[in-house]
Amino acid sequence: MRIVLFCEQKYTISMVEPIYEEAISEGCHEILWYIHEKNIPHFDKEVPWTHNISDIYKFSPEIIFVPCNVVPYDLPGVKIQISHGYECGEKRYFRIRDYFDLYLTQGPYFTNGYKKSLKNRRKAEVVETGWSRRDSILRDLTRYNDYKQELLLKYNKKKIALYAPTFPPSITSLPFMQEGIQKFVEERDDVLLILKFHPLTDPKWMKDYENIAASNKNMLWMADVDINKFLLISDVMISDSSSVVFEFLLLDKPVITYKNASPVKYWRDITDPLQLSEAFEKEITLDEYADKRKEAIEYFDPYFDGKSCKRMLEAAKNYIAENGVPKKRELGFFRRKKSLKRFK
Repeated sequence: MRIVLFCEQKYTISMVEPIYEEAISEGCHEILWYIHEKNIPHFDKEVPWTHNISDIYKFSPEIIFVPCNVVPYDLPGVKIQISHGYECGEKRYFRIRDYFDLYLTQGPYFTNGYKKSLKNRRKAEVVETGWSRRDSILRDLTRYNDYKQELLLKYNKKKIALYAPTFPPSITSLPFMQEGIQKFVEERDDVLLILKFHPLTDPKWMKDYENIAASNKNMLWMADVDINKFLLISDVMISDSSSVVFEFLLLDKPVITYKNASPVKYWRDITDPLQLSEAFEKEITLDEYADKRKEAIEYFDPYFDGKSCKRMLEAAKNYIAENGVPKKRELGFFRRKKSLKRFK
């Protein structure tokens, strides 16, 4: 198959890279990466890629994997939306925008949600495959064990905590957590707190926390790098309504959130940042949410075999076998206009 991996934001690269690796291993596909120049000006991977939509037309793909919400409607090929994160109380998650022929979902919660939203809507199919990025996380489960031990030894710590907040101003914990974070690292001298922020975070907030970390021996600031390593080496996550909460939770490790927006919580949620130290102590000693986590794993993403990308490619092949390759996706005026404006 001729496959396009459509990356509009930098953080989506890690979501299609496992698909690329699986497609290469199968040895029977042609692959082109589309990299949005405005949002990803530098791309240093040694793969076939382009900044230009016109190159996609020339490539004439049969399949386009899209880890975002919009794609040029008149490109040829089956347009497939893959998730760019897990649901965490985001009301717009299941909004159907009619750009896609096929939705590939992570687990029963998402499968049911999309099928319900697509009822009585334009034709599209839903297939449950598991999530592409989780394949890479599962592949690397023990890869960073030595790195973790080096950090614990270097900083003389017993545990690693990860603060990974989301970026939208309406739901981020960043403006509220500074005092709680500072109190936490002062009281927990046995814990190394890693700060890893979303690349779209407001630079002002990034700078504030970077300055705090620079003057505290119990904190470690990590710049814009892939978060997988820190998910795997951390013992506890601190966050808010970020979808990365579920990525960590699905590794069967404790999570503490601040005013999380999800209607059902499978972790400890605090409403006062100064409660962080107490919440952390409860998690590492009592782990009261262990059963809830297992429940969440079955509900949100039960695929531990590392073969989600293989299932994604198989779902794409099956769609073509049953429906053929569409020349373009028919849309209403508003959606067409938005697509053309966004991608010129």
